[in-house]
Amino acid sequence: MKENINVMIVDDHSLMREGLAKILELEENITVLDTASDGQQAIEKFKRGSYDVILLDISMPNMNGIETLRKIRDMDSSVKIIMLTVYDAREYLIETLNLGANGYMLKDSDSSSLVSAIENVYNGGTYIHPSLAGELLKEINKKKDRKKIKSGLESLTRREYEVLLLIAEGLSNKDISEKLVISEKTVKNHVSSILRKLDLSDRTQAAIYAYKHNVKKF
Repeated sequence: MKENINVMIVDDHSLMREGLAKILELEENITVLDTASDGQQAIEKFKRGSYDVILLDISMPNMNGIETLRKIRDMDSSVKIIMLTVYDAREYLIETLNLGANGYMLKDSDSSSLVSAIENVYNGGTYIHPSLAGELLKEINKKKDRKKIKSGLESLTRREYEVLLLIAEGLSNKDISEKLVISEKTVKNHVSSILRKLDLSDRTQAAIYAYKHNVKKF
C-alpha cells in the first residue's frame, strides 16, 4: 500500500483550488489537508500544519508564489513544492528551481500528470512540464559552460547558514529552535540539508567546516 501524501493547495482562484482538490480526492494515497488563497495565508497555515507536498501558484495577490517559495524554503528545506502556473516562460522555471522548487507544472496539464508529479516529488524526484524540459536542459548546459554551478557555502539558504553558525557555536537543536523561533523538527531538517549539501556526516564535521571556512554572522 502506498504511503499517504498530505497536500496543501495554494491558489487565489477558488475554482482552481476546488477543482484540484476534487481531482486529488479521487486518489487513495493523497489527502488535501488544506488550501490557501494567497502566500501569506499559506505561510500561516504551513507554520501550524504538517504537509508533504505544496501545490503553489506563481501569480497571486498579497504575496506571489516566488516570494512564498522563498519564505517556506527558509523555514523548511524538506517539504516538496510544485509550482503551478499558466506561464511556460523559461525565466520563471529557472528562478523557482533555483529557489528550491521540486516541480514546475502548467495549469492545463491533465489530472494523471498532476498525480504523477505529486508522487514523483514526494519520492524524491522532480517534475518539469514536458514542454519546458528542453529549456531546462539548455540552462544546465549554460551553467556547465560558465562553470557557475553552486557548491559549498553558496549552496546553503540564509536560514541554513544561520543554523550552521549556531552548530559551530555548540548549540543543540533545541537551543537553535529557541534562538531562531522555529520548531525542533525544522532545525533537524535544516541540519540534514546542510550535511547533505556540504557532503558531511555529522554535526562535529559541520562545526569543523564552519571554523575552517570562517563562517561568520551576516
